[in-house]
Amino acid sequence: HNIITLGVNLLDNVMVSAYSEAAMAGVSAVNQVQFLFQQLMLGAGDAAVVLGSQYWGQKRTEPIKRFAVGALLLGAALGLLFFAVSAIFPGAVVSLFTDDPAIHSAGVEYLRIMKYSFLIFALTNLLLSVLRSVETVRIGFWVSVSTLLVNGGLNYLLIEGHWGFPRMGVTGAAIATLAARVVELVVVAVYILCIDKKLSWRIRDFFTWDKLLTKDYLKLVRSFLLTSLLFGGAVMLQTVILGHMENSGAGGSTIAANSIASTLYQMLKVAIVGAASAAAVLIGKAIGSGKMEDIKSYAKTLQLMFVGIGICTSTALFLLRVPVVNLYAAISPDLSAETYQMALDFLAVLCVTGFGTAYQMPVATGIIRGGGDAKFTMYMNIISTWLIVMPLSFMSAFWWHWSVPAVVMVIQSDQIFKGLPTFLRFRGYKWIKKLT
Repeated sequence: HNIITLGVNLLDNVMVSAYSEAAMAGVSAVNQVQFLFQQLMLGAGDAAVVLGSQYWGQKRTEPIKRFAVGALLLGAALGLLFFAVSAIFPGAVVSLFTDDPAIHSAGVEYLRIMKYSFLIFALTNLLLSVLRSVETVRIGFWVSVSTLLVNGGLNYLLIEGHWGFPRMGVTGAAIATLAARVVELVVVAVYILCIDKKLSWRIRDFFTWDKLLTKDYLKLVRSFLLTSLLFGGAVMLQTVILGHMENSGAGGSTIAANSIASTLYQMLKVAIVGAASAAAVLIGKAIGSGKMEDIKSYAKTLQLMFVGIGICTSTALFLLRVPVVNLYAAISPDLSAETYQMALDFLAVLCVTGFGTAYQMPVATGIIRGGGDAKFTMYMNIISTWLIVMPLSFMSAFWWHWSVPAVVMVIQSDQIFKGLPTFLRFRGYKWIKKLT
């Protein structure tokens, strides 16, 4: 599911890059806003997984449906908030990431359509998270397949104007992605109401909620949302730094190169994200069923698996970096040599820092947070990202005027040093908390 979802992003990037480098950079700028929103929805969804999996361990499904309604209301509120900001201040939003007029124009054009996808994505993601908490995961795969087919087909027709369709550029890409999001929600709704047997949803269930259970969810989700906001906000600011670096001489090239590198990295990072999600369900279910010895055994085994995933991910990234960047160069008519080299440099940095991500991220968010301890991850991100990495990133870019790859290394450095506090917290087992 995750790899196909990110495959849609890679497909968007490659197909838009064939239109122009400015269009790709503009789409990438808007995708930073989408990334922040998606991180918030992933946080809200992860909270649903943690709470729901503990009820699932007790074989109690009715409470899951009750608090899920509160989760959907929260997601809808956040979706409408992002829609309103994007509708009222589109130019200001894109201006955060670039001063280049061509990139700014493409970004505003893309955001004009994409703002309608926020609410739809929120509902789809939260429904899939609730299903994941009861170990229903295959529907996520089929949802992603439908998205890939719809998005890819409409991209082909609308970006360049094939088969008699108008040549719409970034607007065509936005329409294709919005259509794919609508199809996602329809597929999930049909599955929940007509096929799923574990939760046995009915339409009336979406209008029935329990105040106490919703309060439990909202109490838990606060830490998840704050952690997601801190992480997503940091990634946004990192893109702002790269887009405004005076010493790079080409903010647009930097944004385009970062888009290429981060898209490939996110494709490979799905193994890490998937492992973290599976770990959260496994640990939460064990806590809910009261199998304390199983929890420690699962956690130790998962920790070793994450190290192996890190080795495989970094190796694959190293081997694929040149072929993928060459693909962009072959397709894009105006991909500059500077963008090409920057993308390779960025990927070289990610080969190193990605190994740290593969260990600390799934242990912190999958095992520790999945065990009910959401505050550790929140505090660790506040200290490492906002008190250490972000100040150093600004100083290295605008005070010390380091090279772009060196600044990227500083930006990604927390992925390495967060491993030690994560390991120490894991060994203490104080993260095991019963939430139901």
